[in-house]
Amino acid sequence: MSFDFIKDSDKNIHFIGIGGISMSGLAEILLKKGFKVSGSDWKSSHITNKLKNLGAKIYIGHDSKNVQRADLIIYTAAVQNDNPELLYGINNNITTMDRAEFLGDIMKDHKYNVAIAGTHGKTTTTSMLSMITLKANIDPTILVGGELDAINGNVRTGESEYFITEACEYKASFLKFYPYIGVILNIEEDHLDFYKDIEDIENTFLKFAKLIPKEGYLIGNAEDNRFMKLSENISCNILSFGIDAGNIKAKNISYNSNGCASFDLFENDKILFKINLNVPGRYNILNALAAASSAIALNIDEKYIIEGLEGFYGTHRRFELKGEKNGVKVIDDYAHHPTEIKATLSATKKYPHKRVICVFQPHTYSRTITLFNDFLESFYDCDKLILADIYAAREIDDGKISSNILGDELRNKGLDCINLHSFDEILDYLNKNLKEGDLLMTVGAGDVYRIGELYLTN
Repeated sequence: MSFDFIKDSDKNIHFIGIGGISMSGLAEILLKKGFKVSGSDWKSSHITNKLKNLGAKIYIGHDSKNVQRADLIIYTAAVQNDNPELLYGINNNITTMDRAEFLGDIMKDHKYNVAIAGTHGKTTTTSMLSMITLKANIDPTILVGGELDAINGNVRTGESEYFITEACEYKASFLKFYPYIGVILNIEEDHLDFYKDIEDIENTFLKFAKLIPKEGYLIGNAEDNRFMKLSENISCNILSFGIDAGNIKAKNISYNSNGCASFDLFENDKILFKINLNVPGRYNILNALAAASSAIALNIDEKYIIEGLEGFYGTHRRFELKGEKNGVKVIDDYAHHPTEIKATLSATKKYPHKRVICVFQPHTYSRTITLFNDFLESFYDCDKLILADIYAAREIDDGKISSNILGDELRNKGLDCINLHSFDEILDYLNKNLKEGDLLMTVGAGDVYRIGELYLTN
């Protein structure tokens, strides 16, 4: 299948799971290029409403009737084989493509594709690089796994040869991409419902890196031993970054009262410029270094790197300040992997507060059970932990793991932790126990953000 299939045609393109952050971005790209787009999802949202306003036909619920006029069906990796729309397409010889293959086809239309991969940090780094390229006026096409105010959402359609996107490793999706620059932020255990073990994950990232042409660039975290091992087997240009190691380094680091870093950016032993970030935490220094390294590889002038990074105030659901009530600040973060959670809570240490109250909603049964021991080490930087029930996402509860089991082990380790089983219970607890000066953190990849919103509005 080639992107030429729909390039100048009047064909109908249908997205199964159109409300997803990446699928909606692809749908929006096509809508803005004048294509006929339809899509289905389990429920409506501000994303599906936006697509509807742009001209998409939106169906709530999945039904074979939704695709009877489709010429091409796009589906996500999360769509099950028994989905009625996918089955109808297969049984009636309608062309079907998974999201990653379709995105790869769009990438073929661009020369300078930047694919940002890693177990965590993809959305923030992609957003940072997006800000830099916008300041540089190179008219990029952008696809972000979150919502960035500078592009009024998660997608921007440009007319240049530059394409910037996240590259997700789930089900090895990023192996269908065509990167000129491939960024690897970190390589850790995750998605063990698909991968056999960490060695399997490492081998998949190696395959991703080998997709980069010889004249292209592999950019990666010099503080990640798995990346450094991988980079020994790559023939393209390589740029590494880090605080304590790498070609591109941050030195002379200081933090302001909100935990945001200032640092001098060095290339090897040469100072290039100073950066004052407006997002907190050590992990955002590494994200900024990754974005700056990518911009350097693209020969973007340093003034635009500075303007882009200093003009970045975060994406939605990444250490996002939601508001304040009765002297309690509410911050929401998408962190759902143990390393992400540790990094997010660590960032609060330099943020003004008296106590950190964390509401965590584990994401998927498989992640909770396979990374169970890592989760036990993730919450030491909060004063009180409230565990919500596991957000199932695409999975079915087999009874092997629960938030109660996780909570029992955390309490055995001495953490001040309680389990509450509904948002109403959690909200009632917060209203009775939060005090002026507290920092309420809602953490997780499900719908835990609603708790902070409910607290602020009730």
